[in-house]
Amino acid sequence: MLLGHEKAWDAWRSAMAGDRMHHAWLLAGKKGLGKANFARAAARLLVDADWEGEHPDILTLTYGAKNKDEAKKRDDGKPFELARGIKVDQVRDIQRRLTTRPTMGTKRVVIIDPADDMEVSASNALLKSLEEPPRGTYFMLIAHSPARLLPTIRSRCRTVRFPALAHEEMDGLLRELAPGADIATRDAAIAAAAGSPGAALSFVDLQLGKAAQLMRAIATHGDPDFALRGELAGVIGAKQDIPRLQAILDLARAILAERIDDSHDDPRKLIDTHTELVRLTREQPTYNFDPGLLGMEIGTLLAQAGAASERGNG
Repeated sequence: MLLGHEKAWDAWRSAMAGDRMHHAWLLAGKKGLGKANFARAAARLLVDADWEGEHPDILTLTYGAKNKDEAKKRDDGKPFELARGIKVDQVRDIQRRLTTRPTMGTKRVVIIDPADDMEVSASNALLKSLEEPPRGTYFMLIAHSPARLLPTIRSRCRTVRFPALAHEEMDGLLRELAPGADIATRDAAIAAAAGSPGAALSFVDLQLGKAAQLMRAIATHGDPDFALRGELAGVIGAKQDIPRLQAILDLARAILAERIDDSHDDPRKLIDTHTELVRLTREQPTYNFDPGLLGMEIGTLLAQAGAASERGNG
C-alpha cells in the first residue's frame, strides 16, 4: 500500500462489503500520488484478485494517438505522439463494449485516466453512461484537477481524495527510493513536488539540486551583479529538454511560493512575479524558448523577488 492511500482503501473495501456499491468513483488529487496504481489494484480486487496478467474486464481509457499518422506509427510499434485530450470516439468505443456482458464474471471496471483531460464532447458522452450505468459496470475517474470536470459528472461520483504527503514523509520516501540523492537534491525535489511522490522522484532523476540552491540564493538576496543568473543559466544548459525545463519552472514557482508564505511584508510584488512564472510555465512547451535565455529570465524574476524582500527588510 502506498503512503497516503489508507483512507482510499478503507473506503473501497467498505463499499465492496456493502449491499450496494456506488457505480462511479472520482479519485482526486495531485499528479504523482499513485491514483492510477490504486485504481488498477482496486479494480483487480473487485473483478478477480487472483487473475494474472491483463484482465479482460478492466478497461482503461487514456490518451490515444494524436491523429491517423500517429496511430499508424503506434500500430507499427514505433514511437508516436499522443493527443492532448481524451476524444469522444474513444468514449463511444468503450460504450460499445459495455453493451456486451463482462467476459469472465459479473463485474467490469472502466478506468479513465485522466478524466479531467476529456474533451467536452467526450465528457458529455460519458455522462450518459454515468446516468444509466450498465449492470455490473463500475467507473473509476482519475482527476488531477477535479474542478475541470463537468459538475454533472462530479455529482454522480463518489469522491475519494488522495492527500499530498508531508515534508517528513516525502523525505523518508526519497531516502528509501533514491538513496543516492544528496540533501540539496532531496530538498529541491520535495519543494518542487509539493507533496507528490511521483513528481519528487522525477525531480531527483533530473538532478536539480544545484539549480535549486542558486534560485533560492537569488530569491533571497537578489543578484545585483548577474553572477548568480549566469551560474543558473550554465546549470540549466543549452539542451532543449522540455521535461527538464518544465521541472525547473515548477521548482522556481515552488521556491517563490516559499518566499510568499514566509514574507511579513506586502506580498503583491512576489505574487506578480509568481504570475509571470506561471505564464512562462504555460508557454514553454510550445514557444520553444532558448534554455539559456529562459534561465536568465527565471533568474531575473527571482532577483526581483529578492530585491523586493531586501527593500521590505531595509
